[in-house]
Amino acid sequence: MKLEFLTSDEDHRIAKLAALAIGIHVLESAIPSPLPGVKPGLANVVSLLAFFLYGWRAAVWVSLLRVVIGSVIVGTFFSPTFMLSLSGALGSLAVLGAVATAGGLGLSAIGVAVLASLAHMAGQFAVAYAVFVQHPAILALLPVLMTAALVFGVVSGIFTQKVLVRLQRQ
Repeated sequence: MKLEFLTSDEDHRIAKLAALAIGIHVLESAIPSPLPGVKPGLANVVSLLAFFLYGWRAAVWVSLLRVVIGSVIVGTFFSPTFMLSLSGALGSLAVLGAVATAGGLGLSAIGVAVLASLAHMAGQFAVAYAVFVQHPAILALLPVLMTAALVFGVVSGIFTQKVLVRLQRQ
């Protein structure tokens, strides 16, 4: 008896995008960071592409699959790193959901990426403060971390915009 699994074109798209995001996530995990939690976030470009091309639901799947499977591969599943990654992804997905609900707000890919990046860092910081380092001195890091999120959000937005333009030409 042959088992057949019914999958849709959307399932295949999400799987391909998630695989790409997971690969980038694993590569980024090998990059040393001057500050904990500060990474370029290039895997998030794939989630942004999923959002712009296929909608919020696709972005949720790609982001959550990236965080869970990427953490299993890297060996951080259920660790503090996993919790921070998940909280950041949930923060950025909340912003993407708000943007989608509000009809895009006239934002470019760069604007959306910056908002998502800032929400990502805010989510990570909130969990880090509430769960791991409950000391007011950690608040001194917030401006530095949010500045890094702003810079990396612009970079991610530029990458996302360039890919979207290139895909439109095809």
